[in-house]
Amino acid sequence: MKPSGQDTAPLVGILGGMGPAATADIYAKLVAATPATTDQEHLRVVIWADPTVPARCVSLTDEGEDPTEKLIQGAQKLADAGADFYVMACNAAHAFLPEIRAQVDLDCISIVDVTTDHVRSLPYVQRVGLLATDATLAADLYQAGLRRIGVEPLLPSGEDQLTVMQVIYAVKSGQVTAEQRRALADVVGRLSAAGADVIIGGCTEIPLVLGDADLPSPMIDPAIQLVNRVIVEATSRSE
Repeated sequence: MKPSGQDTAPLVGILGGMGPAATADIYAKLVAATPATTDQEHLRVVIWADPTVPARCVSLTDEGEDPTEKLIQGAQKLADAGADFYVMACNAAHAFLPEIRAQVDLDCISIVDVTTDHVRSLPYVQRVGLLATDATLAADLYQAGLRRIGVEPLLPSGEDQLTVMQVIYAVKSGQVTAEQRRALADVVGRLSAAGADVIIGGCTEIPLVLGDADLPSPMIDPAIQLVNRVIVEATSRSE
């Protein structure tokens, strides 16, 4: 990788703010995963974090305010800042990616696609448990990708999905309790008992609550898959 101080070094965009903690987390994971020994060897990054983007979950499930225009504006901000490509630190926002791509001429690496690619590389995986927002599940984002590679998606029961959403909102409010962490781990336990070989933490708030030590099945963190792909892409563009 060329030192990022060079003018030829690619500029990575992060479209964030959805939520702020998840945006900070994905940047921290990018820094941690980058094989750098000096400041100058890290990637150049521009972050547009707009927490005023209307709630994706409400828009997709309850006919709430459409976030598309705000997402387009954010992607354009990254393009105007000189980003060579960008990622979105929100799984549910990927439901609006086709519209963003139609309006903004800037490459976007999809967190859903890179996670699906990773699952494809795991030959032992036949069923995957999904922890995600109502919106991400309603948009069929991960389910469709998993079915395309011949993997069965397993979803939480209605009651367990309520638990998932309660934990996600607790992370956003900064008030996650030990009881909520245990309840979410129990949801994973039931998905594992139903046959899930791995679990996808398909909301960027989920891995902030659970670690592999809490779980009977391994958990795939899509944010980690995404930053690994970002590093590969940035390296290829700098050669």
